[in-house]
Amino acid sequence: MSRLTLPSRTLISLLAAASFAPLAHAQTATSDKQRVEELEQRLLILERKLEIQTEEAATKAKEAPVVTASDKGFSLKNAKGDYEIKFSALAQIDHRAFLDDDGAFRDGFVTRRLRPTIQGSAGKLVAFRFTPEFAGANGVGDGGATSAIVDAYFDLKFDPRASLRIGKQKGPIGLERLQSGGSIELIERGFPTELVPNRDLGVALFGEFANSTINYTIGVFNGTADGRDVSTADDGLKEYEGRVFFEPFKNDFGALKGLGFGIAGSTGAKDGNGNNLIARYRTPGQNTFFTYDATVLASGKHSRYVPQAYYYYNSLGLLAEYAVSEQDLTRAGTERTIKNDAYSVTASYVLTGEDASFKGIKPSAPYAIGTDGWGAVELVARIGALSIDSAAFEGTTAGATANRFANPATQAKKAESYGVGVNWLLTQNAKLSTDFNFTQFDGGAATGDRRDEKAVFTRLTIQY
Repeated sequence: MSRLTLPSRTLISLLAAASFAPLAHAQTATSDKQRVEELEQRLLILERKLEIQTEEAATKAKEAPVVTASDKGFSLKNAKGDYEIKFSALAQIDHRAFLDDDGAFRDGFVTRRLRPTIQGSAGKLVAFRFTPEFAGANGVGDGGATSAIVDAYFDLKFDPRASLRIGKQKGPIGLERLQSGGSIELIERGFPTELVPNRDLGVALFGEFANSTINYTIGVFNGTADGRDVSTADDGLKEYEGRVFFEPFKNDFGALKGLGFGIAGSTGAKDGNGNNLIARYRTPGQNTFFTYDATVLASGKHSRYVPQAYYYYNSLGLLAEYAVSEQDLTRAGTERTIKNDAYSVTASYVLTGEDASFKGIKPSAPYAIGTDGWGAVELVARIGALSIDSAAFEGTTAGATANRFANPATQAKKAESYGVGVNWLLTQNAKLSTDFNFTQFDGGAATGDRRDEKAVFTRLTIQY
């Protein structure tokens, strides 16, 4: 066999390579296509994973609790808003000074209110409010109560037109009583508040209709004495209380938009002698000017009626109410129906131009260091009186025939008060107040009238 020379071998190699080149190219093209398809599949999988992660993140964001902080307090609620807990507070520190009293009244500082509040909702049906009072009796308190609990109730919100409130709550009768303690125009409420329940324990049906122009409350309660706070049932008897209030122009934009008026009242019975059964009445200076004799007993029906109204237009505010409290009392076998009444008219004007409101004033330029904001300034004035039924002073006090319900030598027959004041709302959360109340009396002294009361009160209010 003859051997191939080197050129021949080279030629054969070239021919072989040329014959296999198309096959190698076809294999390379197929491999590249597979790689591209694999990469596309991986991209699709990654895109889907990202979509799933985005959807899960969006779902979690929708379900995440919402935390808010504002001038109205701090709250934590779910995204739907039907489960919420809110924290707020009201604190008031007063200084009280009495002029020309010869030391009869004590001057000094007083913690008037110190009330943290927890409120919120547990679903769309249930709402709640819990407010303890840490000021105790030092500030005399609303109604003089020493109870550690101010509000403790649950709402069943069936419908805006009809919901139930169960627990300890404000009595629905007094207009100024229903106003927040941080929003009242003068430092202390007027005389009609002395004749209505402060807070009571019971069940109330409440709601609004006619496009929120009519609201009402009606309920059954343990019942309490005028101006008092109750937490237990003293005598086992009940009291029925109700109120209807109209704001016919609430949804308009005319001059009557801020007009509201209504009527409230209660009826029930009381039996015995106790803190929640027999009234005593105070001045705007928070000093008691009338009490019944210690042996006077509640012995039957106790009813009240309270016509009331307010009007707010731009910077002007007016609030007026009249209260009558009629109660069956007895002493030493003598029974009488005692009818006491009170009225109050309060006018206010916001010098800095903000709108006056039953719910308080919101400064348009809150005070802030280094800025032009100075808050809002409000001037207020009030006149009012409380009169005791003359039948309370009839009779004698000697021996077994003692049948006089109150001693005219120590208890005044009437108190009439005039008050002026100024409120400086630095922000929505801070207010400084000063007012002067002059109160004069009919009777109440061994000879002539009880000494006039001249009270200068100042207050710092912090609320959120």
